[in-house]
Amino acid sequence: MRKIFDAASALKLAYLQLQQAHIPYDPQKIVAADDLVVAELEKLCKFRRDYRQKQCKKTRLNGARSDPLMAEIVAKEALLGKLKSQNSARDSEILRLRRELLDLETGNKSLTEKIKQISLEKRRASVLSVTKFQDVFKAASKSIHDFAKPLISLMKASGWDLDRAANSIENGVVYSKRCDKKYAFEAYIVRRMFRGIALTSYDVSDIMKFDDPFDALMENPHSDFAKFCQAKYLLVVHPKMEESFFGNLDHRTFVMSGKHPRTEFYQLFAKMAKWVWVLLGSAVSIDPEATLFSVSRGSVFSSLYMESVEEEKEIAILSDEERVIHKVQFMIMPGFQIGKMVVKSRVYVSKQSSS
Repeated sequence: MRKIFDAASALKLAYLQLQQAHIPYDPQKIVAADDLVVAELEKLCKFRRDYRQKQCKKTRLNGARSDPLMAEIVAKEALLGKLKSQNSARDSEILRLRRELLDLETGNKSLTEKIKQISLEKRRASVLSVTKFQDVFKAASKSIHDFAKPLISLMKASGWDLDRAANSIENGVVYSKRCDKKYAFEAYIVRRMFRGIALTSYDVSDIMKFDDPFDALMENPHSDFAKFCQAKYLLVVHPKMEESFFGNLDHRTFVMSGKHPRTEFYQLFAKMAKWVWVLLGSAVSIDPEATLFSVSRGSVFSSLYMESVEEEKEIAILSDEERVIHKVQFMIMPGFQIGKMVVKSRVYVSKQSSS
């Protein structure tokens, strides 16, 4: 009898170990505990078989003593069946959770790859945007140069003293060549076009879809771009200039009335205004922290932030002593800082005046 009770106690202990193996969940311990429970039950079953064989003849006499033991064995067998059922249910739940975990890991891996791809695409888009901005900067510089040429021609044809006019724009500049004075007029246009401008983000696609910006002005003569053109024309083209060019102020009067004159001169101005408008609207769209910077007269030339309109090779071969007297005479185009990229300011560099 003692062996039977010991076996029953061992069974209880094995069942307790089986429960403990589930918290925290340890597959190896569960299997070991489950095997121990089965082994202890098999011991009890063996006792039952032996008992039946030995007590077969004494069933009637010892019925009262064997019934409690049989009842306990039956209860233990029922408990074993319940434990097996619970264990089977737990195994099924474990398999289900493992499948869910595998699905989650697969989903996370896929999501991680997508995030990496999106990040890469954003970096590529940023590089492309910066490259596009550099193209816009070059287009704006060229459009200013292209508008300055007919402006200078009209001034010359109208009897303006170009030397005096250039000197009034930039006084005391030592020009390497007389023809370099054209850069003073470009600088004048840029100052007027960029005056009072703060970098803000706005949609430039409505203007870019037109090959000829004058078509945009005709389609929407009261747009922000149209207002920009009107305000900047009045700043760039002085009344004395216009009157000397055309003998009247019809352009100015037309513009001040909120309209856009369909003349070759104004159309050239609109083309230049388009690229300045696009340039100013693109910087902050690419980088909200983008800044515009200028270069003061007398600054030492820096190839990191400046681009000379003359050959940079000529500046590069200057000695240290020559560099002291070769300074920035004036800025033609401001520069931009977009993220880590610098769009260099365009400057005119020559020998510093002794005066």
